[in-house]
Amino acid sequence: MPTTVLSSKGQVIIPKSVREKHHWGPGQRFEVVEADDGIRLKPAALFPETALAEVAACLRYEGKAKTLGKMEDAIRKGAKEAAGDRG
Repeated sequence: MPTTVLSSKGQVIIPKSVREKHHWGPGQRFEVVEADDGIRLKPAALFPETALAEVAACLRYEGKAKTLGKMEDAIRKGAKEAAGDRG
């Protein structure tokens, strides 16, 4: 198990093997979670959690509303195209 040392400035170096395994690079942010037996470093979310209602207003659309069926057809078509099945 890799180990590390706490510096006089309170800094801890995460061993290179661990950083590479988790694809953590410079600037990676972590949440510090306290536990009874120590702490846990958890990668912080890139963006704050949001609800659809909070972001839907930025998706401008002018025109007649699409039906649920039309939206499902478009999703199905896009999924087929993404999979390379254009038939």
